[in-house]
Amino acid sequence: MLWHELTIHTTEEAQEMISNLMYEAGAGGVSIEESGTLNKVRDTRYGELYDQPLNDIPEGEAVIKGYYSESVSMEEVLAEFTPRVEELRGFGINPGKAIISWQTVDEDEWAHAWKQYFKPLRVSERLTIKPTWEEYTPTHPGEAIIELDPGMAFGTGTHPTTALCLRALEKNITGGEEVIDVGTGSGILAVGAMLLGAKSVLALDLDPVAVESARENVLLNRLEDRITVKESDLLSLLGGEGAADSAAGDMWPSARPGHTLSDSNSHNEPVSQDSLGVTLPVKIVVANILAEIIVLFTDDVYRALQPGGLYITSGIYKDKEGLVEEALTKSGFDIIEVSREEDWVAFTAGKR
Repeated sequence: MLWHELTIHTTEEAQEMISNLMYEAGAGGVSIEESGTLNKVRDTRYGELYDQPLNDIPEGEAVIKGYYSESVSMEEVLAEFTPRVEELRGFGINPGKAIISWQTVDEDEWAHAWKQYFKPLRVSERLTIKPTWEEYTPTHPGEAIIELDPGMAFGTGTHPTTALCLRALEKNITGGEEVIDVGTGSGILAVGAMLLGAKSVLALDLDPVAVESARENVLLNRLEDRITVKESDLLSLLGGEGAADSAAGDMWPSARPGHTLSDSNSHNEPVSQDSLGVTLPVKIVVANILAEIIVLFTDDVYRALQPGGLYITSGIYKDKEGLVEEALTKSGFDIIEVSREEDWVAFTAGKR
């Protein structure tokens, strides 16, 4: 089968938003290649392996490829995609030189080639991510294995923001907590929370493809009786009136670093509490999404948490750290910890 391959040379800062724009323009899959130069600092404290060969992509830049069915008109895709990339500058996101090109390729050239680089990855003291097609034997006592098949549309868990969230969950789950995972994507944070000792998890995403992916990974880990996956956002869950209506929400109704929350959801009535798998308010909310989206619903997270509850959030590029901190503080959170990896930031915030 033939596919159209759309390529853009951009920045690491803009990679999540541009990936989302590709999906919205009809991509069936997206690949991201970041700088692989020797100068790039790699976090190997947990034995991570970086098997991908070094490349000549400059520091701070990335090459993103989106794949479109042979029947799709690339002229129409470009007419939609190109101006929206430029619009990112107006939202404070720098897409860099944003050089765009496309070609037609055979499916075998890309559909499974990326799998050779996805190996078992220890991301914290207790958690290791294992792709379903790889063999792996635990190497230390108490090691928990997250079985993952991310599919073509969702992350492998190797992105710094995912690791930051998993490590924060590991620090703060002591056993028996109920958790909400907002913008679950592949479901990796929901599964990780359960393996760390959570009582139950409600995993939410507005993207029906993400919901299906998360459900499949929940089944792979035999946690379907304790993780509930729903196509919803947090505001609908709480029964609020209307979702946030900022320009960012309007522009990217399903923006993600895989994963998002926005005002595109048409569910304006509360979701039945009986079907959630958790009892509101909960002890922990985790969200690995975009900074521009995080700031839209910090009040909703505050409502969803018990007093003393924790909000763990990442997907935040370094230049958006102040924006997110201001929104969290304004909603009444106390900043407990700020952690960083490469150019990405994660917050652990507490409800007073």
